[in-house]
Amino acid sequence: MTIPSLHIIGSREMGGAERWFVRFLRAMQRAGLPVQALVRSGGDLATRHLAGIPTHELPMRTVWDPLSRWQVSAYARAARTPIVQTYMGRASRLTHLKPGRGQIHVARLGGYYALHPFRHAHAWIGNTKGLCDWMIRHGLPAERVHHITNFADAPIPVDTAKVAALRAQIGARDDDWLLLHPGRFVKVKGHATLLAAFARLPAEIAGRRPRLILMGDGPLREALETQAREFGIMDRIVWAGWQHEPAQWFHLADAVVFPSRDEETLGNVVLEAWAYRKPLVATAFRGAREIARHGEDSWIVPCDDPAALAAGIEGLLADAALQTAFVAQGVRRVTDDFGEAAILARYQALYARLAGG
Repeated sequence: MTIPSLHIIGSREMGGAERWFVRFLRAMQRAGLPVQALVRSGGDLATRHLAGIPTHELPMRTVWDPLSRWQVSAYARAARTPIVQTYMGRASRLTHLKPGRGQIHVARLGGYYALHPFRHAHAWIGNTKGLCDWMIRHGLPAERVHHITNFADAPIPVDTAKVAALRAQIGARDDDWLLLHPGRFVKVKGHATLLAAFARLPAEIAGRRPRLILMGDGPLREALETQAREFGIMDRIVWAGWQHEPAQWFHLADAVVFPSRDEETLGNVVLEAWAYRKPLVATAFRGAREIARHGEDSWIVPCDDPAALAAGIEGLLADAALQTAFVAQGVRRVTDDFGEAAILARYQALYARLAGG
């Protein structure tokens, strides 16, 4: 039994949650599941990412705007989907559906947010077990909190000539180590630790020069550039900016480094690194402690420890056998534990149960 669903998010710019929103809806569509989107007018999602998915736009001005609340809730009611799933605080606050009217409001949380914007929902989904346990400890009824993790997208093929052209564009030598870090320039992503660790690396590792690709943007950009200049590593960093189509950068990379701080809930980059067959060095943030296995599918170091992170990167790049082992085990993990079909089946089973199907 397939359950139609409406998915609402109020973001203006792209980030991790927004990328998941697109991935999830496109996967639902590929599986033939009836899905609609409601997004913020003029935002990145509305203008470039949801082509082919039935999508409506509303202003969603502020969480306190009564007109926005009325518009969002009225649209959700008019959609008549048994499931209305909201993402993050703005969309959840603006969506109010009365129980017993044939619609269930499911709020999906991808982080340890303040819970008051979400408490009026009828059910909650957390993408890690730790997050679900935290929601229950903070007063949400256990029987209405559900754990469904994220799936890993299949890697998007990119022509080798395009990847080679990208390498030339950034001025990388054929034998450079290219270390990729995708993520918004915000504190939780640990960029400051990464730059301090990169500054500790030797000029060459196993006869090859390491270079760092920062694929992202955000409010800390200026501070990070200042830090890089102070460390004397600006000429070894590629500031790639936010990439709406990041696949070519994953294909280009030799390894992925993900140095998030403890507050990081899941970390989709872990799954992306495995899917793109890239060896991974990550910190022991909350999500990594739950899904990654040190020494098997990734090399895990303490959070906020530049020396440990530098040692982990250097050790990985110097050990070809370890890189091969991490890639093989990462592929197995995304296939067996984080497969798209299995995760979608769990969502549909939950939707059916909530809708009384």
